Amino acid sequence: MICLLVGLAGCVIPMLPGPPIAYVGLLLLHLTRQVDYTSSQLLGWLLAVIVVQVLDYVVPMLGSKYSGGSRWGTRGCFIGTLIGLFFLPAGILVGPFLGAVVGELLGGHDTAHAFRSGIGSLIGFLFGTLLKCMLCAYFCWQCIEAFF
Repeated sequence: MICLLVGLAGCVIPMLPGPPIAYVGLLLLHLTRQVDYTSSQLLGWLLAVIVVQVLDYVVPMLGSKYSGGSRWGTRGCFIGTLIGLFFLPAGILVGPFLGAVVGELLGGHDTAHAFRSGIGSLIGFLFGTLLKCMLCAYFCWQCIEAFF
């Protein structure tokens, strides 16, 4: 239960990898006599965790790209994400946005275009966070269902 709650909190706290911690909670629950998950379930959930973790880093760049950002904005978003990791917790939110904006400005685009790319990366980040929260909430539901 503790792993599941920490995993859920990890969806919004950048220093904690939420879905992997919640998955460990399900594995620990599986090791008890309370529930017996199938191998297919455990492997499927592991695959979901891997996909969500990868998407968490890719979706802000896709948000920048699909909001009209160029390669400059996408690369800036990636660099901003990496730099933002050193300035937790705000850096993980501001880094991709500022990276996309600065990247677009360095690429010769106007300010309005740069901000549109930055907003796209911010929306992508929020979407990634929502995916993590949904997966961890599902894992918590599986745990609750096992006890009742």
